[in-house]
Amino acid sequence: MEHSPLLGATLGDYEVLEKIAQGGMSTVYKARHKQSQQFVALKVVAPAVAGNPVLLQRFEQEFRITSKLDHPNIVRALEYSNSASAPFLVMELIEGESVGNRLAREGRIPEHEALRIVVQVAHGLHRAHRQGLIHRDVKPDNILVCTDGAAKVTDLGLAKDLDVDLEMTFTGSGLGTPHFMAPEQFRDAKSADIRCDVYSLAATLYHMVTGEVPFGKGLPVQLLKRKLFNELPSPRQLMPSLAERVDWAIRRGLSADPAQRPASCREFVEDLLGQSTRPGLRLEKGDTPDTWYLVFRDADGVVRTAKGSTKAMRRLLQEGLPGGLGLVRASRRTAGPFELLHAFPEFRDLVVQPAPGPPLSDASSANLSRRILGDSAGSQTVAVPLRPPAEDVPTVPMIQLTPPLDDSRPQVPERKSGDNQDKLIRPDTT
Repeated sequence: MEHSPLLGATLGDYEVLEKIAQGGMSTVYKARHKQSQQFVALKVVAPAVAGNPVLLQRFEQEFRITSKLDHPNIVRALEYSNSASAPFLVMELIEGESVGNRLAREGRIPEHEALRIVVQVAHGLHRAHRQGLIHRDVKPDNILVCTDGAAKVTDLGLAKDLDVDLEMTFTGSGLGTPHFMAPEQFRDAKSADIRCDVYSLAATLYHMVTGEVPFGKGLPVQLLKRKLFNELPSPRQLMPSLAERVDWAIRRGLSADPAQRPASCREFVEDLLGQSTRPGLRLEKGDTPDTWYLVFRDADGVVRTAKGSTKAMRRLLQEGLPGGLGLVRASRRTAGPFELLHAFPEFRDLVVQPAPGPPLSDASSANLSRRILGDSAGSQTVAVPLRPPAEDVPTVPMIQLTPPLDDSRPQVPERKSGDNQDKLIRPDTT
């Protein structure tokens, strides 16, 4: 990297050794504490930012937020100095590289490795969300992978603290990185919620497994238009060897309608793995871990039951049942409770589909472009409606909860098949 005037200098108790990375707001250096000899990363505010109170406050917010989080998948903040000459943030030093750098070098990342990284990141984000924090800028460049394979989320400078509103994001302004931002975040970053981070994580995984940036190249307004209608190739179109479940989970995470996405990073991981990350249900005598009980009505309206392994039940459901799958209920226990299939990661992909991208007429496309551009043409802030006119957007049916079957508990026949599905490794539940 090019020479920096800070190399060899001393900032506070730290000796600056080498430049690691540089961005618009700051430069990251490797440094060493003079007394303890500990190596750290110094994130030094750029001179232009140091004179901007709003941007400097955002930098201070990064320390306040990161210092609240103690999780192995989040880069730790150690110290903050508001030195007038060069404010800086001290963070743990990560020996490794960002996912963004690896993608630039290798093009894409193998599916199994990409999943391992994203599941770890989801754990970190889930912890942040539980503490009332929204990252708002999840992307490959903000995921660091250590030499031992541990993945860590970094750069929480745009994070939103749900408990403390510092008024650094004004209603109507969009913050984040366009390729990875949820469409509603373009309109108003201040209202970003957990589902915005889920969207960005899905977009990041899309890039990792396909080697292509989601929604292609173009101006922010062009990207937003594509996002509003899910106009992108499915991951399996670009990478046919990708597992169907992973393809579905990514597409669901990228749904333009937030209500169609997983409600949490935990649910996104469940979608990817097809297995619950929650503590196991206490089974009754006679029930086994990989046994399911299904209750449904046949063509004559008579309640029927089925019993079998996950693999056997998926096969039955994929072959189709009278009346469709919307009212089929499942449980791991003979006694229930029985819930609709979308409640279970093992079957959710059979009944929950990503929001489709409707085709646009030329007139509708022109109208939407005018509404997107509006008075913000040439501006870095895009103020747009979340949705185009209602007549251009077909209603996407959502699964509705229905009253429980009024029949008494059905008699469940004995299981005739002993097939078992290979177990997936249960991810960390923190």
